[in-house]
Amino acid sequence: MPTSAGYAGRTEPGPIFTGQHDRRKVTDWVYEELKGAIVDLRLAPGKPLREATLAEQLGVSKTPIRQALTMLEQEGLVETTSFKGAVVGGYSREDLLEIYELRELLENLAARAAAESMSAEDRSRLDRISRESRKLKNGNDPARLAALVSEFDDVLFDQVHNSRIRALIENLRAHLTRIGHLTEGIPGRMEASVDEHEKIVQAISARDPDLAEQRMREHIRSVRDDQLSALAGLPDQA
Repeated sequence: MPTSAGYAGRTEPGPIFTGQHDRRKVTDWVYEELKGAIVDLRLAPGKPLREATLAEQLGVSKTPIRQALTMLEQEGLVETTSFKGAVVGGYSREDLLEIYELRELLENLAARAAAESMSAEDRSRLDRISRESRKLKNGNDPARLAALVSEFDDVLFDQVHNSRIRALIENLRAHLTRIGHLTEGIPGRMEASVDEHEKIVQAISARDPDLAEQRMREHIRSVRDDQLSALAGLPDQA
C-alpha cells in the first residue's frame, strides 16, 4: 500500500492516544486505541508501528501490541513488510475501487431493507436528519453537518439484522471514515451528499425498494468519483 506521500495532512498537534483505560481486556483496549488513531489520522498512512514505542506510549507490554497489530492487519488498516515491519496502511486506486464495490453491495441492501420494513420511528429520524442537514448546507456548522451525515448511515445500517453482514459493515465504515478524513474539503461534496440523502429518504418513505436502491447506488458512485478525483495521485496498485 502507498505511504503517507500524496495524502493531505490532517494530523494536528496533540496526543496520539487517549490514555483512557477501562477494565476491558488489555488487547481489546490497545486495539481500539490504535484503530481510533489510524482512522482519525493521528497515525498517518505509512507511519511505522514499532512495538516497543507503542508499548511505552500505551503503558503495556509488547504482547497486546503485537496481538492488536495482527487484528488490524486482518482488517486492512495495518501492513507488515519484511523491510519496515508494521506500518499504517494506505490506499491504492484499486483499494478504493474494491472498497466502494463492497460499499455499494452492503448499502444497497440496507436501503432496500429500509424501504421494505423501516419503522415509523426510524423514518421520522431520517426525516429529521434530512431537514436539519438541509438547513446546514450553507456551511455554517460543518462539524454538525458531518455528524448528521454519519447519523444517517447509523439509522440506515440499523435496518440490517444479519450479524455477519453487520460485521462487514462495521469494518467497511472504519475505512470509509478514514478515506473521508483523507479527502476532507472536497468542494461541494457535503452539499451533494445532503441532496442525495434526501432522495434516498424520499424513496424509503414511498416504500419503493427499487428506487431506494437506485438512489443509494447513485449516491455511492458520486462519492466514489469525487474521492478518486481528490486522491488522483494514488498508484494503480498497492
